[in-house]
Amino acid sequence: MTQPSLSNRQKLTRLLLVAAVPLALILLFLWAGGWLTPQRLSADKMIVALEQTGGKHPGYRRNHAKGICILGDFIANGQASSLSRAALFAPGSTPVTGRLAIAGGNPAAPDYAVPVRSMALLFQQANGEQWRTGMNAIPFFPVATVQGFYDQQEASRPDPATGKPNPASMQALVHKHPEIAHFVRWVKQAVPASSWSSEQYNSLNAFLFDDASHHQHLVRWSMVPHTPRQPITAAEQGDSDFLQKDLQQRLAKGPLKWDLIITLAGAGDAGNDASRAWPADRQTVNAGTLVINRAVPQREGKCNDINYDPLILPDGIAASDDPLLNARSAAYAKSYNLRTREQSGHSL
Repeated sequence: MTQPSLSNRQKLTRLLLVAAVPLALILLFLWAGGWLTPQRLSADKMIVALEQTGGKHPGYRRNHAKGICILGDFIANGQASSLSRAALFAPGSTPVTGRLAIAGGNPAAPDYAVPVRSMALLFQQANGEQWRTGMNAIPFFPVATVQGFYDQQEASRPDPATGKPNPASMQALVHKHPEIAHFVRWVKQAVPASSWSSEQYNSLNAFLFDDASHHQHLVRWSMVPHTPRQPITAAEQGDSDFLQKDLQQRLAKGPLKWDLIITLAGAGDAGNDASRAWPADRQTVNAGTLVINRAVPQREGKCNDINYDPLILPDGIAASDDPLLNARSAAYAKSYNLRTREQSGHSL
């Protein structure tokens, strides 16, 4: 049977539809980059703000630039299997590639000058799925929103005249985002530990665990150290690389361990506000033990090529409605793309 020919109008409509697909992709790309909405907080703007605070250091992460790769295993005890169907929570061992670091964008910063430390981990499941998580040794995040984090970076920008943040800018920041006052008080009284191995690292953001019956549980988690905590010493305050030296010395004597403690939300606990700590009496579950047995300089280690995107999650773990999660994911991706491109022409 002869097919009816298309009219000129039908041909034009088809051509417009075909052309609309690449046009939509271009518009989506421009929107994602912030070109169509310059007032929107894009990943590009977040990266620029971080560079203005920590300086430009090609080939390095835009935050937590100074660190060291760690290797080991997570030994699950099965107790978290009732909360999440993720395979890594079943009894057994999962390989882990991680990174310990200090906050800030300067890879040459002295360890003693930065009070915030971090742990990032990639759990490689046997079924091919991965769980990536970035945790910090602070009890809560400074601010609750993406705009708050951007404003914090802007206010923290060093004044060219003094080399320090402008006090008036910091006061304006507290006025605009009053929740940060809790973090400022914590920083003033916090005493850094003498070792990465004795810090407790917290997810800060909330996530959802999906169990085998597809019931969801709002949770946060922490890596709680087996190593007793000791405050930083006077000698360590004069050694710009004491954290890395201490880690290697400890690992030479044996593995370092942390327990993965899952905290379940209680009534009234918000999943979308990382600036608020949950009460200490919330139910917890010990999911198993992280065992680290080796550390490698980041320029030589596998962690250098890993983007510890907090939204790379296995089946059984899902993102909450915390707005910081999408912002972290986008900024991590932008930072990763920049530094890997820079490393092709710059050595670490």
